[in-house]
Amino acid sequence: MTKIAIIVYSTYGHVLALSKEIQKGLKSQDKNIQADIFQVPETLSEEVLSAISAPPKDPSIPAATTQVLADYDGFLFGIPTRYGNIPSQLATLIDQTGELWATAALYHKPAGVFVSTGTQGGGQEVTIKSFLSFLAHHGIIYVPLGYGPAFPLLTSFDEAHGGSPWGSGTFAGVDGSIQPSENTLKLAFLQGQEFAKAAAKFIPENKKTINTTGEISSKKLQDARTGQSKPGATSTTKPEATSDEGTFCGFKCTII
Repeated sequence: MTKIAIIVYSTYGHVLALSKEIQKGLKSQDKNIQADIFQVPETLSEEVLSAISAPPKDPSIPAATTQVLADYDGFLFGIPTRYGNIPSQLATLIDQTGELWATAALYHKPAGVFVSTGTQGGGQEVTIKSFLSFLAHHGIIYVPLGYGPAFPLLTSFDEAHGGSPWGSGTFAGVDGSIQPSENTLKLAFLQGQEFAKAAAKFIPENKKTINTTGEISSKKLQDARTGQSKPGATSTTKPEATSDEGTFCGFKCTII
């Protein structure tokens, strides 16, 4: 069974609402997918949370940890923007992934992103773009929502809505009082479906190279270091360059 972790940080419940629709979309597309929601641990004090009128976290939702990242085959990250960037709570989790990076435990696992902002133009796309650095350094394959089946919802002017080809999204309002609209929830559901389709193309091969503890095999690491990852490869020595004299115009091509 394919295991997808939906990892969210949600102060007022907007990102959590999207995550539940994404979870439904994943399961509706592929009955062999185990889609579980995890919440990023809170770092704000109870005093601060009370001052901003944040509701208590749902105790039934388990905490997101580096072990979850190691154990699951793919991810969907739910991110509320902070000035066009990720919140410090998620950054704290990411800062703990050094061992996973050193062992290539997340290499070629697929991931998508969905977001929440207080206002229109509040940074939905740039927040996802900021998060790509984390994905790139781990070799995680970013799976955008794209247009495709989402085109009617993304291009509709029937209501103010979040979301983009980068991923589904919602508006919370400056005071957090605006709840995700019906079309916003439909878009999240669709992202779950489309991610399931895309992930199926990557995960089977991924499972062949990474074991259930998230540790890449020592042979794979050794092959990667020596350049002998392909069957029959014996050397990393570059072949001698051949002359191009007398062919075409004699100019060499440079890709810049």
